[in-house]
Amino acid sequence: MGTPDGDRLRRLDDPEYPAFPMSQAAELLGVQAAFLRSLDAAGVLEPSRSVGGHRRYSRAQLATAARLRELLDGGHTLASAEVIVGLQDELADARADTARLQSAVERLRSEQDG
Repeated sequence: MGTPDGDRLRRLDDPEYPAFPMSQAAELLGVQAAFLRSLDAAGVLEPSRSVGGHRRYSRAQLATAARLRELLDGGHTLASAEVIVGLQDELADARADTARLQSAVERLRSEQDG
């Protein structure tokens, strides 16, 4: 059985856990805090809030912000960057679904042949 401290530390493995305050998130991404605030204001990235109202970012949100920054640096508007990231995520999900289905078909074929 896990200890309370161990349970708390396991949250850090969760890519959705909002572990990073804005200053640290901005530093990790190499951007200004204003960039992260603009993503929040546009509704593109919605960080969690601490009890005191401060923004907290997860690793997954930081990855999305980095992808958006790269597209913006490449000349895309925020609207087009948001669409591109969304489509990339949908494609990744569809590929994962296809791989799962192919695996299930192979498993069923081997059970049928065996």
